[in-house]
Amino acid sequence: MTTSEIRTRRWTRAEYDRLIALGVLDEDEPVELIGGQIVVAEPQGRYHAGAIVAVDYALRGVFGSGWVVRTQLPVTLDDDSEPEPDVAVVAGSPRGQYGTHPSRAALIVEVAESSLASDREIKGSLYARAGIADYWIVNLRDHVLEVHREPVADAAAPHGWRYASVTTLSPGETVSPLAAPAARIPVADFLP
Repeated sequence: MTTSEIRTRRWTRAEYDRLIALGVLDEDEPVELIGGQIVVAEPQGRYHAGAIVAVDYALRGVFGSGWVVRTQLPVTLDDDSEPEPDVAVVAGSPRGQYGTHPSRAALIVEVAESSLASDREIKGSLYARAGIADYWIVNLRDHVLEVHREPVADAAAPHGWRYASVTTLSPGETVSPLAAPAARIPVADFLP
């Protein structure tokens, strides 16, 4: 008996967008392009969904005019990645959001329960590679906020990059986004 290696096909962002435009992938289908792979998003439980709403609400209170808080919408990182983070804060106005997905974010937040390992390793490496300076994980398992900063090259990381600084904050602490350093957001505001 012979065995053959499973082969996968890498997709570019242009090909992925074309699949959506042609209706092969429905734009409401829970998939995203991560490092050339079309990945099915994990289903959301009530705590995950509630935490997304809480993060969105807290960040809208901090980022005012000149910023858009986007929930579960695409961010174009490079030629083979178009993830849909749970929350992304981008410079601009709602009127500037037509026609193209933003390619830069001041802050990306993922809410993690069953996806914790992937959000730390795979998405963390992807966001670091894209130069996202401020990446947070609302860790529902341990009831903490993980703040990932200082992207650095690392050949051992899944996408060749990782964050050099990872700080874990408890509900009694506060956090300040790099793009809004004067703000002090209670970590408890993000957690159910």
